[in-house]
Amino acid sequence: MDTAEFYVSTPTPLPPSEYGSPTRQAIYERLSSLGIPFLRVDTGDGTTMEACIPIGRKLGSPVVKTVFLTNRQHTRFYLYVMPPDRPFETRPFCDALGVARVSFASGEQLLEMLGTPRGATTVLSLVNDPDRKVELILDEGIASQRYISCTDGTTTGFLRMEVKDLTEKFLPSTGHPYVKIDLSDGLL
Repeated sequence: MDTAEFYVSTPTPLPPSEYGSPTRQAIYERLSSLGIPFLRVDTGDGTTMEACIPIGRKLGSPVVKTVFLTNRQHTRFYLYVMPPDRPFETRPFCDALGVARVSFASGEQLLEMLGTPRGATTVLSLVNDPDRKVELILDEGIASQRYISCTDGTTTGFLRMEVKDLTEKFLPSTGHPYVKIDLSDGLL
């Protein structure tokens, strides 16, 4: 992929004129109701971490990697937000949380539980989990940053907001606590 030709709009602090999905609408409405400022860009199809490089540059903060995981019995679900340049490794993740085994949840489970299609997974889709069936895990490498950049529930829209707004305003509004882990040191 030639990232020089990848479309990324000029950042704006305004929501999109058309939402295109109930999840995207719920995300922007929640940000507005909480008074959380953000910068947003429209993009080409940003479904790979390579495509997210120019998006992160334009937003001034790398786009995080977000993976949706489940245990073997499909009774526990995890949304893990991690640095974009780190590969996901099952064993250190499981050891940090004290769980036996996890695997990637299906695209159908992701859509059903968080209203987000594969490739658009975002911490912000927790607005669609009022029963708190999904456990949020934040990597220390993200939690310690000033900003977080992620999708807005689509593969063609991304936003940047302050991590403290995520952890102190947005997540409490969804009722989701989070666990912070550092895969080199375990649970924090």
